[in-house]
Amino acid sequence: MNKIQLFSKIDSLKSHIASLSDQIFDHPELGNDEIQASEWLIAEFEKAGFAIEKAPLDIPTAFIATWNHQGGGYKIGLLCEYDALPMGHACGHQLQGPATLAAAISLKENGGDTPFTLKIFGTPAEETTSAKLPMAAKGYFDDLDIALMMHGSDRTTVDDKSLALNLVNFTFLGTESHAAVAPEKGRSALDALILLFNGIEFLREHIRSDARIHGIIKDGGVAANIVPGKAVGQFYIRAADRTYLDELVARVFKVAQGAALMTETEVKIDELKRYDNKVSVPTLNQLLLDNAKLAVAQDITPSRASTGSTDFSTVNYRVPGACIRAGFLPLGTSSHSQMWLDKGKSEEAHNAMLIAAKSLAGTVADLLASPEVQKQLAQEFQIEKNKR
Repeated sequence: MNKIQLFSKIDSLKSHIASLSDQIFDHPELGNDEIQASEWLIAEFEKAGFAIEKAPLDIPTAFIATWNHQGGGYKIGLLCEYDALPMGHACGHQLQGPATLAAAISLKENGGDTPFTLKIFGTPAEETTSAKLPMAAKGYFDDLDIALMMHGSDRTTVDDKSLALNLVNFTFLGTESHAAVAPEKGRSALDALILLFNGIEFLREHIRSDARIHGIIKDGGVAANIVPGKAVGQFYIRAADRTYLDELVARVFKVAQGAALMTETEVKIDELKRYDNKVSVPTLNQLLLDNAKLAVAQDITPSRASTGSTDFSTVNYRVPGACIRAGFLPLGTSSHSQMWLDKGKSEEAHNAMLIAAKSLAGTVADLLASPEVQKQLAQEFQIEKNKR
């Protein structure tokens, strides 16, 4: 593939993808309610000649767009999100679908004689229920050779790692009673929850330094003069790898069970979300950065050494993958902020889509041109995964 032609095609789509991104930005939709955004993106891929599968796993706003080039071959997955936050598109998800569209169209039109398969996955609800999780569990990504995506950022970079995560609700059930007239008849669910918090504080002394446990009280009772019959806490439990996190989660569960035993209450444990850790593929990360540089990206920085958790890592745990983060904000600007919202339709945001699209398309071109690099990526992935 000729990168000059690839990049030129993407440049020619700037006005179109900027308009599409702004349209999604102006109509923010929460996770699993992205009706308009998914319909607009599906229509664009359909118009471009991609075969469309709507609502895989009966997820209404998910989709898969497929192009088999010259009979198909090396399988490339491009993922995009399009859900908003309650405050609007303050995480930049309006950029992902349009940028992915530009990369996909350019690869389709400039693929030449090289056989490959391009699959675009529309994955709703990254901020909430995470459609990638059930799709991964059902094997939707397992036949991919690589999986790529883009995200807006305060710099142009990639992630070297991410933390595995479990999101857990602990519901304690006790016995209500008048707190002044008959406290001896009550069994406080809130006491149990507070003991869970305290127990976790003691547990912190004996866990690895990469682990993180943070929680809130979602329900602490209805009135101060009633012994709480119900109390709910929600915790994010994280660690650098899934194997250790599973051990840590089991220890936290024991603390919760001990808290219930001490207070003569019952505890119900609900695991709401589970992310695996990202398996880093350094060569793939470098290809994305090299192509971003070729696309004249500004403020390129080395891969982020410290990150939180992402549902994309659950895909990257199964197949080699990476995400190019395209900068359009001042360095240090936090996502989920008013600044992200204010810059969502800016020229900088529109240019970030071009940088990301070129980085994605250029990386795919490099891989298709070199079976040796394809093999190297697969080997790096297995070596890194076996360390966990």
